[in-house]
Amino acid sequence: MRLLFKQRMFSWFDSYDIYDEQGSTVYVVRGQLAWGHCLKIFDAYGRETGMVQEKVLTFLPEFRLYVDGICVGRISKEFSFFKPTYNIDFKGWRVEGDIFEWDYQVKNQAGICVAQVSKQLFKWTDTYIIDVQDPEDALYALMLVLAIDAEKCSRN
Repeated sequence: MRLLFKQRMFSWFDSYDIYDEQGSTVYVVRGQLAWGHCLKIFDAYGRETGMVQEKVLTFLPEFRLYVDGICVGRISKEFSFFKPTYNIDFKGWRVEGDIFEWDYQVKNQAGICVAQVSKQLFKWTDTYIIDVQDPEDALYALMLVLAIDAEKCSRN
């Protein structure tokens, strides 16, 4: 399953539209006024299905991942000098990517690629392509991409 993750151009808070290969809206992400990033994910019918929330007052950025109001995992930035590294406590997944964090893979415990993420350059807003192997993992992959993107925004 391929998802196009596109940031809305004129928005006070982080807002994204996520489309499938046919151009249909699969998810809408709306940033909420909060201390730290708080991104709520809604399905195509307007039901809240997930949330990515930054934990504040931590030494390095940390995000909690929620599905239907239940915390299912977390992702935190690890200290590193050259290549950004993340500690993921979620489904046994890990992130491997390039130094610019524009292209990376999400792999499971067996080392099999769960999702491939690539940033499209020369766009007005942040735009990513997320290729998810199993459509059941689409929401989870989206939450990881949102957390990593929010961490990069906090850094800049």
